[in-house]
Amino acid sequence: MARRSPNPSVGLNATTGRILEGWPHVVQSLQDIFTTRFGSRVMREWYGSFVPHLMGRTISPNEVTPFFAAVTSAIEQFEPRYRVTRIQVVEVTRAGALHVFLEGEYRPRAMFGDYTVEGARRIDAYANPDGVLIETREALA
Repeated sequence: MARRSPNPSVGLNATTGRILEGWPHVVQSLQDIFTTRFGSRVMREWYGSFVPHLMGRTISPNEVTPFFAAVTSAIEQFEPRYRVTRIQVVEVTRAGALHVFLEGEYRPRAMFGDYTVEGARRIDAYANPDGVLIETREALA
């Protein structure tokens, strides 16, 4: 009989194919959401975000607010296990790169309607105009 995980956030690691549980699964999910354009999936054409539409051009101070809106709306729509509470700009370079901290609450059972917060989490997000869309790395707040 297969072992049932007590962790409600279970999936497969997109790189290795191994089981991925808990917070790392949420980080992988966010990475997938941020790098998927709306309309690029045949059976789920409304899945994704506007983040890829903002890439490929230099992120100026005028582009920061639309970037925030694209990120937060995508998280709100497709990843209930993470709720953004604060976005902090770390760096905007002349080359058009943007580095931000996404701070928020990890709610591991949110997919089941239980929005109990397990703890605060911070994600480093990097946006570059040269093909690297978003790189997320988990860091405890």
